[in-house]
Amino acid sequence: MDRHENTQAVLNRLSRAAGHVNAVKRMVEEGRDCSDVLIQIAAVRSELTNVGKIILKDHIAHCIAEAVRENDKAAIEKLNGAIDSLL
Repeated sequence: MDRHENTQAVLNRLSRAAGHVNAVKRMVEEGRDCSDVLIQIAAVRSELTNVGKIILKDHIAHCIAEAVRENDKAAIEKLNGAIDSLL
């Protein structure tokens, strides 16, 4: 990803997700309640989903807007593939 206006927000969210993953690891190592572990896993998933949304919106606003102006069908097809992988 090129450095766009939301790069810092993405990095901040990835740091939070990493913190959640570390918390899940500690919880498993400590033999914590499975329900608590699942809640932490949900927090990781949510954080990564939000990161994906930010990156997707940023990509559409910058890269895809330019690709449309330049009639770059390959970039649009690549985006469609990335969306399929994300969802």
